[in-house]
Amino acid sequence: MSTATTGLGDLRGVAAVSVFRGVPYATARRFGPPAPLSAWTGLRDATRHGPIPPQAPSRLRAAMGETDRRQDEDCLTLTIATPAADAAARPVIVFLHGGAYLSGAGSLDWYDGSVLARDGDVVVVGVNYRLGALGFLHLPGVAEGNMGLQDMVAALRWVRDHIAGFGGDPANVTVMGQSAGAHAIMCLLTMWDTQGLFHRAILQSPPPTLVPQSRAVARANAEALCAQLQVSADALAEVPVADLITAQMQVARQMARFGDITPPFLPVFDAMTDTATFIRVAAAEAGKRGIDMIIGTTREEMHAFLAGDPAMNPPDPQAIADRFAALTGSADSIALYRRRRPGASPMDLLGDLLTDHIFLFPALALADAVVQAGAQVWMYQFDWAPPASRFKACHCLELPFVFGNLPAWADAPMLAGGDPVQMAALSAALRATWVEFADSGDPHAPGLLWPPYRPDGRQTMIFGNVIGVAGDPSGAEWRGGI
Repeated sequence: MSTATTGLGDLRGVAAVSVFRGVPYATARRFGPPAPLSAWTGLRDATRHGPIPPQAPSRLRAAMGETDRRQDEDCLTLTIATPAADAAARPVIVFLHGGAYLSGAGSLDWYDGSVLARDGDVVVVGVNYRLGALGFLHLPGVAEGNMGLQDMVAALRWVRDHIAGFGGDPANVTVMGQSAGAHAIMCLLTMWDTQGLFHRAILQSPPPTLVPQSRAVARANAEALCAQLQVSADALAEVPVADLITAQMQVARQMARFGDITPPFLPVFDAMTDTATFIRVAAAEAGKRGIDMIIGTTREEMHAFLAGDPAMNPPDPQAIADRFAALTGSADSIALYRRRRPGASPMDLLGDLLTDHIFLFPALALADAVVQAGAQVWMYQFDWAPPASRFKACHCLELPFVFGNLPAWADAPMLAGGDPVQMAALSAALRATWVEFADSGDPHAPGLLWPPYRPDGRQTMIFGNVIGVAGDPSGAEWRGGI
């Protein structure tokens, strides 16, 4: 066993790499903001996980596998992995999980930071935050919205105030978010009360096109939830949580559109309801605060969403043509995508289109804007996939490699057929760059030189069967290679 001391009281965790589970960072009533904790007396047990936020099954479970954890609204906890709860002042990585603001938890075994902490000599913190309507409902007089973002702010404040007791340096905090977690980092950058709480950021598969909602749109979605439940707004606080989750997923199905992954409950910011503004404001704050970033995507983000959906096997040809026309201006542009992927199925072509327009192009636009605002960016693309995988290099595929805990993903179909030796080596290379960035602010790892991104050269590190830099070196100030 291992113990740590905080200003709130002492904790007993699991030894080896010391892991402290179910560490409370705030309390909250339904739809209310998180409130600070009261100190406890004696030694608090932190050897077991607490409940995860209430949620329905993930829409990516066909690729990632299933999770089975106790759920409860009393879920605002952290999972902390550290080489030792000493005074070493190590770099801190705070992970914000994805899941479309509807599913997931920082305490899942998938995101266990033990390997990353042990091999990188860093402190890794996983955050549970409220999801769905419980985290993002906006209905005046009932819920102001953004409760889940406020949870993240409370967690970052807890890290600032207490992480030194776990061997971490509160002056060297990197936030790492994937999917909705990366989207959340963009939102956090625009909030005045996050200043000084983190110093670098890693954005894995950010979807800037899923813009924050206006108050009007958020209120309409909240009213749709009330209609589904057949209750008044005033009664929402008393609805059983299971009924609330069922109703929010029915609202999500009602809102679903072909080739669109927008969830019904999102952060609410009236001033950032278009992609260009969202990117510009987040990037400007990154530049102003000096927040350097790693930003990247997987090569085939959308294949996890499409290949796991029975309605997409095969997808409707007219719907595909309509989506190409809407996103590119012409249904004929499918011919260009077909030329790029010889022998592709219609679903492959749709996946490539949506990957480009939901993830890749907006991520590049974000990188451009951050550099123009004065901060540094390192861009990557994760290309590895098991041979013949129907999911290809899909959304979430890099996560097992970032955390290095491949056994926790043994049942993930998206990894099936991968070479364990190759996977372990790729994970080691990826983790080395993430840790080096968290430690020094530059992801150059031994034997792996990674140039900073420049809009005129767009050099990008490719993590795949072969690791190396793609792009135009003549357009960048940096020169080098592996």
